[in-house]
Amino acid sequence: MIVHGLVFVLVLVAAAVPLTAQPRCAPSRPDALGPFYTENAPERSATGRGLVVTGRVLTIERCAPLGRAKLEWWSANPSGDYDETHRATQAADDEGRYRYETDVPGKYPGRPLHVHVRVTAPGHRALITQIYPQPGQAAVGVDFVLTRE
Repeated sequence: MIVHGLVFVLVLVAAAVPLTAQPRCAPSRPDALGPFYTENAPERSATGRGLVVTGRVLTIERCAPLGRAKLEWWSANPSGDYDETHRATQAADDEGRYRYETDVPGKYPGRPLHVHVRVTAPGHRALITQIYPQPGQAAVGVDFVLTRE
């Protein structure tokens, strides 16, 4: 009898969740643009070696991929100075996936280690945020979730 009650409860719980339910995404948290952003960074997916950032660009609606979204990257070099060699623009693939490799940013005065990124896609608000790798971390996985305009 307990087994039947357990089965009955499980059936009720399963029946309460619609089969058409879509995953929910939370929008990515914006962060400061900072004083070193400039437009028209060269198209490339690497600006050094030592830190790999991978993930997907998604729309908040149904967590669907945003293929061909544009990502703009900039960070300090290993000495902690911003320079042109640590700026890049790339497009996510058709499934919203991206891979970016750069040098581990050096300590910038008064700030933890960080990499800036600006993500844009047609019909969506631009996202400006930062990634904060931990000292010694060689890979960071992060999905960027954009909201509609």
